[in-house]
This record gives sequence, structure tokens and C-alpha cells, in this order.
Amino acid sequence: MGDSLMETVPEALRLDAKRNWEQLLASCDDSTRAWYEAQAGDALFGPRLIKMLACSQAFFELLRQQPQAFREMAETGALEASDYALTFDEAACSSADELDRNLRRFRNRQWLRIVWRDLNRLADTHGTTGDLSRLAETCLQAALDFHHRELAAELGEPHSRDGVPQQLVVVGMGKLGARELNLSSDIDLIFTYPASGETVGGARQVDNQQFFIKLGQRIIASLDQRTADGFVFRVDMRLRPYGQSGPLVINFDAMEEYYQDQGREWERYAMIKARVVAGDQEAGADLLRDLAPFVYRRYVDFSVIDALREMKGMIRREVKRRQLQDNIKLGGGGIREIEFIAQAFQLVRGGRELGLQERSLTKVLDELLALEQLPLEAVKELKAANLFLRDTEHAIQAWLDRQTQQLPREKKERVALAWVMGFDGDWQRYYAALNSHRERVAEHFEAVIADPEKSDEIELSERPWEDLLHSADDAALLEELRDAGYDEAEEVARLTQAMLEGGTVKRMQSIGRERLYDFLPRLLDACTDAELPGRCYLRILPLVEAVLRRTAYLVLLIENPGALSRLVRLCDASPWISRLLARNPVLLDELLNEDSLYSVPDQEGLYSDLRQQMLRIPEDDQEALME
Repeated sequence: MGDSLMETVPEALRLDAKRNWEQLLASCDDSTRAWYEAQAGDALFGPRLIKMLACSQAFFELLRQQPQAFREMAETGALEASDYALTFDEAACSSADELDRNLRRFRNRQWLRIVWRDLNRLADTHGTTGDLSRLAETCLQAALDFHHRELAAELGEPHSRDGVPQQLVVVGMGKLGARELNLSSDIDLIFTYPASGETVGGARQVDNQQFFIKLGQRIIASLDQRTADGFVFRVDMRLRPYGQSGPLVINFDAMEEYYQDQGREWERYAMIKARVVAGDQEAGADLLRDLAPFVYRRYVDFSVIDALREMKGMIRREVKRRQLQDNIKLGGGGIREIEFIAQAFQLVRGGRELGLQERSLTKVLDELLALEQLPLEAVKELKAANLFLRDTEHAIQAWLDRQTQQLPREKKERVALAWVMGFDGDWQRYYAALNSHRERVAEHFEAVIADPEKSDEIELSERPWEDLLHSADDAALLEELRDAGYDEAEEVARLTQAMLEGGTVKRMQSIGRERLYDFLPRLLDACTDAELPGRCYLRILPLVEAVLRRTAYLVLLIENPGALSRLVRLCDASPWISRLLARNPVLLDELLNEDSLYSVPDQEGLYSDLRQQMLRIPEDDQEALME
């Protein structure tokens, strides 16, 4: 490799690049050595190769182990192909050991191709993450097919009690589910199967769950165990129902029962990206459709905001406690905060805005722009920051193929990172650009799900409404209502206490009652702005009673004082609007947008709005279309 080419390498990396080049040639046979020497003189290939030898020690080690395989990919055009087809013939493997060996060699070969394309910018960020996700899916399906076949020969084929053959369903979570894997990602998985039953045709009969647990264990071992050939993917099963304390595999009925009865808000957050990545695709799609109501409520779900605030607080506390500022994923302004912004909107609005039921971060941000939930400048900044941070993540992980998002401290690693990122090895310029992106992300993160004490609109009541509502002192409540200027104060007090002491409120879960007692003082205060406070309050009370089983609507009004003010204004002016809202609480969503609320749409505008909503609904979803 000529001196002129070596001089293009930043000085801090030059010695390592030269040594790696010499060791690569020493590992080749005569023909392959001659090929590499010829390619080093190529105006395109030579600079790309020297960059890889300087900036990725992991690439160099794998290349030295299989220089001929890389040559074959170069000669067949695989290194240039943006739509490279991945195939693995597990049927050609005669034993589990051979499968494991071939899977690792297959993974290493594809890793070389993917890293070459990524660091040399022959693929964009989405191309790299998509390639890595397809690689994981291919390896998963190969391991599943091989081990299912082997296990069925021992124990028989699993069938439901109705005699229907059963297949494992592998649900990918996190970055795999979103097709956004990075170079050294874990793959987060959930294993499940359609129905209980027993195996048929084997030497001994076993329960389906026992069969699929054994199958799952074998799949994990084939991918996760480190051998002389390395590993395929690290597998993480902690997101499954009941976590590490639960069984490795459960059936669909148990999955649905778990999420319905015990599913927590963070699990809704995690399930946004769930996707069937291997096994029975059709059955898996049916399962995810059945679980969708757990993730996405049918209404604008402001009830999740407290949970999102807690998640946000945990993120802040973890950054501080673990001193994660140099972590480009978990630190302030990092990848996790961008994902939180997008997924917060998805949980709150995804039930009504079907376009938000997306796994891809970029597509969600585009949809938020279209829905006018985020301004154009914010979307541009978040998308640019995400690409910069993900490219940084890949460059860090390419150095040693380690699962880390920590910024390097050693000079050589820093220079390599800055070179790959387009800053000619200048760490200070790269670091300034990184911080610029992170500062903008941190600003947007702070603005989403704002803390109540930071809201300019929320004012605490000067009247003791909350204490009075919790007490049984009707006379004190009546006196306070009169002092606040309420007409019909006796009726307001009577009907309010009747509601609070009624069976519906007593049967509510504690969180629902807390929301009601949080909302009523705000409503009592807001109604004092009405022409006749008592009349206005009594018009709104049927709406409150109508949503006692869906207190997310109360949270909508708690979190949006402007919407509560508009509710009071409209109900004060019109008993018809009051009755309409009580019958159709979903219309409360319209109070969030003051501009559209008070402007009369023309026919063309209505048609356009309806058309946009219809475009987001699958053609075969007749229920959604009718709604």
C-alpha cells in the first residue's frame, strides 16, 4: 500500500493501519494477496480499505480470518449492492454444532459487508440498521427451523387440542422490532405459540409448552453462546411477560390475559415496537392485532401522562446517578430521549391517529409533523440528531464490536470516530457538532410531558374545594359555593355529593377516584368565570358522570387548562353542546385546538380532513372506517 495512501490516514492511526495491512497480507494465500495488493491501488477501493483497517479493529480481525470471503463479496458486487438478499440454508447442516458454526461464520461475513458499507458511507443509516435487522431475522428463522425439525423428531409435532399444528412465534422488541438494530445490538425477544395441546407422533408425548420451552432454549444457545467462531447475536428475554421470573414461553391466551390484567405502562411503551420476526407470521400478526388495544387506547389517552412523567424522571435521575453524559444513547440529549419524545406522542394519541401506530422513529416524527403535533423545526432537528447519534453509535461499536454507546477516551479511538463521522480526525470539531445536536434534543425532551409545576397555565385554587369534597360537611361546601358566587348552590352541592357517594365512584379504582378529586376543584374554579356558575356546572356534571369509567378524559382537561376553559365557555353558552358532549365524550378532543374549534370549515376542508383520516386506516378495517 503506497505511502501517498498512508498519508491520507490521520497521524494517530497511521502506524496501526500499516501494521494491520501487513498482517492482512500475511494471512492470505498468494492469489488473494495479489488481489488485495492490486485493490489497494484502486482510486476508490484503496482509500476505503485503509479507512477500515484504521478505524475498525473488529473489521480487521474478521477480515484476517476470512480474507477470501471478503474478496468473493467484492468480486460479486455484494459490497456495492443496496438490496443484498440474505439466504442461509439450515437444511444443509447435519448437526447442531454445524448449524452453530455456520451461523457464526455467516454472521461474521455479513458483518464485514455491513460495516464496510456503513463506515464508507455506501449505505445510509437506515440501510445499515435495516441490513442488521434482516441479518438477525434470517439467523433466527434458520435456528428455529433447524431446531424445530430436530425436536419434532424426538418429541413429535405440537398440535392444539383441536388438532391444528403449532409453530413458535418470535416477537422482536425494541430496535429489532423497529428494524433499527445497531452493529452490536442485543436482540430483545418474546417467544409465544397459539394454543395449548400436546405433541403427536414422537417417541414420547409432551405438553406444547414444554416443547416450545425446549425449542426456545436451543434457539438462544445457537445464537447467544460464544464459541471459537464468536457469537451470532446476544439474546435478551427480559421483556417477556413476568420477566425473568416467568416461563420462557407462554401461549396466546396467557399473553392476552397477562397484558389485560397485569400489563404496566412501561410495557405499553415497549410493545409499540413489537413485530413478528420469525416463526408463524400469520398467527403472530393475529396476536399483535389482539394486543393492540392494550398499547393504543381508542381515545386520546392523557391517562398515561403521569406514567410518562415518571419515566422521564427516571431517565433524568439515571443520567445523574450513573454519570452518563458521555453516553450517546442514555445521556442527556441522547438517542433514548429522541425515542421517548416520539413514543410519548404514540401512547397518548396513537389510538385515534392510526398513522402514529408505527415502529419506525423517522416515520413517527414525520406523522407528528403532518398532525401538527410538532413544529417543522423540531422535527428537522430531531431527525438530524437521530441520524448523527446513530452514525456515532455505529462508529463507536465498529472499533471493537462491543455493545457500548460510550464516547471513547483514548486518543486513537477519538480520532477514528471523528474521521468516520466526516471531521478529518478532528475530535474537537466533531465533539462540538455532537453537543450542538444533544443540546437541541435536550430542549425538546424537556418540553414534552412538562412537569405540572412548570406550566404557566396551571394555578392552584385559593379555595379549599378538595378538603370540602373529601369531607362530609355539606353545610361547609354549600357556604363556600355561595361565597364563590354560585347560583343554584344547593343543587350543585347536592348533586356533587350524590355523585361522590354513589356506587359508580365507590367501585372506581383508586387512580380513577384520585383523578376525579383532582378534577372537580379545577372545574369548580373554572365555572366561576361563567355568566351563571351554578347553571354552567350543572350542565357539565352529566359529562363528568359519563366519563367516570374513562377518567382519561378528566386527565385531558386537567393537563390542558385551556381546554377546560373552552369547555366552560361553550357549556355556559349552550345547553345543547353540554348534552352533545355528555353523549359523545370523544368530542372533548376537539377542545384542544382553539383555532379549529371556533372556525367554520367549508365543504372542501371537511372533505380533505376526512380523506386524510381515511388514508391512515387499512382498507380491510371496516369497523375503523365506519367510525
